[in-house]
Amino acid sequence: MSTSASNPLRSARWVFWLIMLVLLLLTLRPWFDDLLVRYRSEPRAVVARGDLAADEQTTIDIFQAMSPSVVYITTTRRALDLSSRNVREVPRSSGSGMIWDEAGHIVTNYHVVEGARSAHIRLVDDRSYEAAIVGASPAHDLAVLRIQVPFRRPAPIKVGTSGDLRVGQKVFAIGNPFGFDHTLTTGVISALDRTLRNEDGDPIQHLIQTDAAINPGNSGGPLIDSAGRLIGITTAIYSPSGAYAGIGFAVPVDTVNRVVPQLIASGRYARPSLGIRANDEVSAAVGTELGVEGVLVLGVEEGSPAERAGIRGSLASRDGGLVPGDFVQAIAGTPTRSIGEMIDILERHRPGDQVEVTYFRDGQVAKVKLTLDTDRR
Repeated sequence: MSTSASNPLRSARWVFWLIMLVLLLLTLRPWFDDLLVRYRSEPRAVVARGDLAADEQTTIDIFQAMSPSVVYITTTRRALDLSSRNVREVPRSSGSGMIWDEAGHIVTNYHVVEGARSAHIRLVDDRSYEAAIVGASPAHDLAVLRIQVPFRRPAPIKVGTSGDLRVGQKVFAIGNPFGFDHTLTTGVISALDRTLRNEDGDPIQHLIQTDAAINPGNSGGPLIDSAGRLIGITTAIYSPSGAYAGIGFAVPVDTVNRVVPQLIASGRYARPSLGIRANDEVSAAVGTELGVEGVLVLGVEEGSPAERAGIRGSLASRDGGLVPGDFVQAIAGTPTRSIGEMIDILERHRPGDQVEVTYFRDGQVAKVKLTLDTDRR
């Protein structure tokens, strides 16, 4: 073979092996890269964060200041062990609460402790105490417990007001949803003056609506404003599934501040009363027929302020109908078109206060002053 013929062949071989080498290197490159990463890898350089945003720092400060006043509540009930026929205590429910004063009183929802045999309180530092139930007001879904803390007592929560709240204000909720203690959620006030009915069908009025996440276990925890003050106690959620759906409710702190001192002092809330019996549906039906607005008095309790003032109740007619009594149209100058409005007006007063009642009778409007008594129900 001539030299001229062997040179192209040799060149082709070099090209072939060069291509194979390149392909081999490309194939092995990931392996070499991985090897380098394993033996020469170092932490990435950290980029400086800088200062927290002002609203972030505010949220942190509020949580650090308020969370020590929030407690985790667990309750038990008695149950019969069918296998041994022994009665024992079993877990019933859990919820949240807050330190109310230096004496160790704790405020929570009534439904958190309703039907409980015992209640146990866990503080933020994991100390646990058995609590005594001091008093409750089912009508407001509020209850007061008490624990004896011998040392390092947690500070009472700072109390604000709910009378000047506005829709859109930022709020914070601290509680124990699903047992995850001291959980913080944030949101805004979505609406004011909402009304819900409790399990007995009685209205709980003037509730704060918020979109801060509230789940089972949050009940009884604080709703806090951006100044770090208590403005409400989370009490209920609206949810088809039973979990957070963006609509939560809280009892306003002005109601709490009115009811709780009475629960501490006497164990019950003494709601002011006129001493009358009424029904909204009957009032509306009879009032429409007669062209009269107000709360129709169906009956008057014996010895009540209404009886002493001469307020008349309704009577049954011979044909089985109703002989209408008086229509209460205003209390202390504020119109009363329903039982809820009447209760709302009365709760602005205390038993022993004197109020003027405006009523309609036999085509005439009259007024009488009477002294409120305690609701005997």
